Amino acid sequence: MAVTQNTAESGRRDAVLESALLTFARHGYRKTSMAEVAHAARISRPGLYFLFASKEDLFRAAVTRALEQDLAAAERILADPGPPLRERLLGAFDRWAGRYVGPMSRDVPSVIEQNPDLLGSITRTAPERFEELVVTAVGGPAAAGVAQTLISASVGLKYQVGTREEYLARMATAIGLLVP
Repeated sequence: MAVTQNTAESGRRDAVLESALLTFARHGYRKTSMAEVAHAARISRPGLYFLFASKEDLFRAAVTRALEQDLAAAERILADPGPPLRERLLGAFDRWAGRYVGPMSRDVPSVIEQNPDLLGSITRTAPERFEELVVTAVGGPAAAGVAQTLISASVGLKYQVGTREEYLARMATAIGLLVP
């Protein structure tokens, strides 16, 4: 019974965090209220406050969860020895940045960038960890330069393209130019 309850609570918490991230992205941190997040998550305000003591705690948890999930997915993709390196890199960049292109392209990253004091060191450590994953996957003496260039291309593309498909096509070109 306790395991089932913990699983249900974890599932509810994950659903609330996903709804919170989307709500913060849509309205911005300052304009988002706990009532809006509760409504989006289909939970009562008291229920939301039971899970998170404050809007700051909720924001931090939602962004941290998203970054950790993206890093874990990128790590799994890059560690898979089956697909060619170019394909693995494209998959990792898609998970790290591509999914934020389009409707959420200017919302989620800008909320994170505009509120770094709320998030602490994860805004620095998560990108550093992603870079380490790419460097390891690329390997060789030029790996750090290749990784940094691909990351710079990815950041620029997020603001130049309108769709995830455009992002992926242009990242595939960048990867093709830099990775043998």
